[in-house]
Amino acid sequence: MARSWILDRECGSLDSGLVADRGTPSLSPGAPGAHAPTGPWLGPAGPRGGGRAGGAPLPASQSLHTRRWSLTHPERYALQFADGHRRYITENDLEAEQLLGGLQSGSREGRREALRRLVLLSSDMTFAREVISRDGLQRLGTIIEDGDDLGEVLALGLRAFMELMEHGVVSWETLSIPFVRKVVCYVNMNLMDASVQPLALRLLESVTLSSPALGQLVKSEVPLDRLLVHLQVMNQQLQTKAMALLTALLQGASPAERKHMLDYLWQRNLRQFIYKNIIHSAAPLGDEMAHHLYVLQSLTLGLLEPRMRTPLDPYSQEQREQLQTLRQAAFESEGESLGTGLSADRRRSLCAREFRKLGFSNSNPGQDLERVPPGLLALDNMLYFSRHAPSAYSRFVLENSSREDKHECPFARSSIQLTVLLCELLRVGEPCSETAQDFSPMFFGQDQSFHELFCVGIQLLNKTWKEMRATQEDFDKVMQVVREQLARTLALKPTSLELFRTKVNALTYAEVLRLRQTERLHQEGTLAPPILELREKLKPELMGLIRQQRLLRLCEGTLFRKISSRRRQDKLWFCCLSPNHKVLQYGDVEEGADPPTPEGLSEQLPVADIRALLTGKDCPHVREKGSGKQNKDLYELAFSVSYDRGEEEAHLNFIAPSKREFHLWTDGLSALLGSPMGSEQTRLDLEQLLTMETKLRLLELENVPIPERPPPVPPPPTNFNFCYDCSIAEP
Repeated sequence: MARSWILDRECGSLDSGLVADRGTPSLSPGAPGAHAPTGPWLGPAGPRGGGRAGGAPLPASQSLHTRRWSLTHPERYALQFADGHRRYITENDLEAEQLLGGLQSGSREGRREALRRLVLLSSDMTFAREVISRDGLQRLGTIIEDGDDLGEVLALGLRAFMELMEHGVVSWETLSIPFVRKVVCYVNMNLMDASVQPLALRLLESVTLSSPALGQLVKSEVPLDRLLVHLQVMNQQLQTKAMALLTALLQGASPAERKHMLDYLWQRNLRQFIYKNIIHSAAPLGDEMAHHLYVLQSLTLGLLEPRMRTPLDPYSQEQREQLQTLRQAAFESEGESLGTGLSADRRRSLCAREFRKLGFSNSNPGQDLERVPPGLLALDNMLYFSRHAPSAYSRFVLENSSREDKHECPFARSSIQLTVLLCELLRVGEPCSETAQDFSPMFFGQDQSFHELFCVGIQLLNKTWKEMRATQEDFDKVMQVVREQLARTLALKPTSLELFRTKVNALTYAEVLRLRQTERLHQEGTLAPPILELREKLKPELMGLIRQQRLLRLCEGTLFRKISSRRRQDKLWFCCLSPNHKVLQYGDVEEGADPPTPEGLSEQLPVADIRALLTGKDCPHVREKGSGKQNKDLYELAFSVSYDRGEEEAHLNFIAPSKREFHLWTDGLSALLGSPMGSEQTRLDLEQLLTMETKLRLLELENVPIPERPPPVPPPPTNFNFCYDCSIAEP
């Protein structure tokens, strides 16, 4: 790349015929140094970072070119890239000073041109620091606060202010209350210029997200009704910025305030407006709006978290009555006929039997709902289903009550597990992602969308249960299939609940199996017989590599803890394999001391004397300790080596510090003894190495189909007279 430059002065060029290659710097007027901005609306700025210190010499390359043009004040120039983005390398003080001087011009056109130039250059960090250091934010703040021109000049001032603030040199918390209130006035003002209000909303969003105190000011000064007005204006940019400020206010509110705000917004038909005029708008939905709809959905579903985290209170009269309502809705006629004239004990026995028929695991249903999640949210779902789909609820319960015990689908247990599943799929209670856009259009097309989704899911579960001919032992398998059915359908982003119901019911158990088989075959496309043969040929070499790694790990050594008879782990010892792989060296180590060198270890065990490797309960140091709960963790980490000590058998006992160390040491000791390395870690390492090596071998065959069978060998020729008789002379 040619190292040519452009020398600009006062936004012009000294040599218009000299053009820099793309990506090379130009030289623009500049000089460093100024003071931090202060003012009534803006507090002290942070420390000025980057760039040259005042009076520092220019870079050598810059000095070379300033001498070329015989510049009398080279410190007043800056290096700037000559391509389209015009980024600065060094400070441009002169141009920054001239532009800021233009902001105070008495000419409206002069201020407009200065602001346009400032907006163009403020995206550059080096230039922005120069502007900020010269009270540029204060001057822009004065233009915004005065509001002499509510049109293009104000819009340019807001845009330049935002560009400078987004570099993070000055904190949003330093903005003054009068300044924020002035921007709020622009948001609340009627008949405002269309280019100003989106910028004002964007500025208030940044303030709300960055400063809790100023965020409360914005929340109190900007009514929700005003944001609803902006959302109803058919201006996509204004809608997006209004939605951004709305979600910022919701995120900064307390849970109680957030619930109050969302209830009010739903009462004002915000959901219906979003569904009809934003999601189904003729204009495509932008990424920013999609993110804010995701945030709004996440915050609304987050209102369910308190119920999800609250277990049933056995002493709550209201909750006991809700359970009785659930039972009576399923067995009302039967309970009335059988309960007449019965004693209290007999009536309680009847209720307990009906609760078991309803699918609760315990005669006291409150014990099933003590699990969190889903807590009381599962009870809310069951009550909603029984009240809004009473016929489907009764049919579900009575149909399964008449089946054989082992084939009945338990309604209550299924409802509890389905509620957990929906909370996981919809990420209820999880914090909002800063970039996600995966909202569900169906959420805005239906009131009580979570409960309605449960009603569809519980009927789907019953349908899938019958298709699988499941028994009680198959409950977890059924839930796995239902999870897949719901997840696959949600991934299609159906636009309405009815469309979701249609698609999820079409995804039968047989269709799920077919999709699984198709995906499995697709994933295993590289497992054709030739590839399997290649993998088998590679295994010995890769197993040797793993064996070498395990032995090297043993040579590095590991710190182990001694387990005393009181189960106290209060002493350390170190063990390693000698470099020649013939001796295990070990000895005690003080707490906090560095691992000793092999020469400093006092004990040695020749590998040739080792008889066998023992693991788990076969180890003598855990075998005699019983099967108490405190010993179960030790079983998974314990191993020993038995060896000959004279005529007796002795043991060297280990408790690995982690499961990984257990696998590495047992593999290494097995390799020393000539036994196969059969740990789970070896299997995973071998599979990873096989996959990588196979892909490397097949790089040249990318996009070339590999046949299942080798090509056929052609038949032999009719004769084998291939020899040329050299004795025959040519004529």
